Amino acid sequence: MVDLVAKSPCDGLLPPEIAGLRLVEPAPQRLTSIAPLRGQETAVAESLGVTLPVPGQSAKAGGVELVWFGMGTYLALGEITTDLSGKAALTDQSDAWTVVELTGPRAEDVLARLAPVDFRLSQFAVGATARTEIAHMMGSITRLAQDRFRVMVFRSMAKTLVHDFTLAMEAVGARG
Repeated sequence: MVDLVAKSPCDGLLPPEIAGLRLVEPAPQRLTSIAPLRGQETAVAESLGVTLPVPGQSAKAGGVELVWFGMGTYLALGEITTDLSGKAALTDQSDAWTVVELTGPRAEDVLARLAPVDFRLSQFAVGATARTEIAHMMGSITRLAQDRFRVMVFRSMAKTLVHDFTLAMEAVGARG
């Protein structure tokens, strides 16, 4: 019988610090897609204790963060303890995504090389999120702090994501 071992998407892939920039894989957490049923948006928001985020934004309530994830869809990061039966369609997405965090004073410069979004703090504030192309992959980028971003792509693209970020980090570092 084969002994299977669970591995994170970026197991053994992440580079060391490059030019003061770090790409790390945060501790895994539950990822759940929430699609409120027709007319149930208010009931879902009340049950979760948070206003559902508008496009391009995220919101936090208790230990759960909600990220706008597309028209009528939100991604919950963290454990949902509220029963949403009859209010929303839920799908466990925990194993579907690679989640990394980019930190450093020039993180915006790295992201500018990879995604067609204006990541300046004045345009992409803390809590802002974008479903966008990242290099040639579709994903999600959320600003967590002034110099910290969460980047998500499909799990099957983990190696490509790390490769593209490593090249962009090296290029930003080479500019001095």
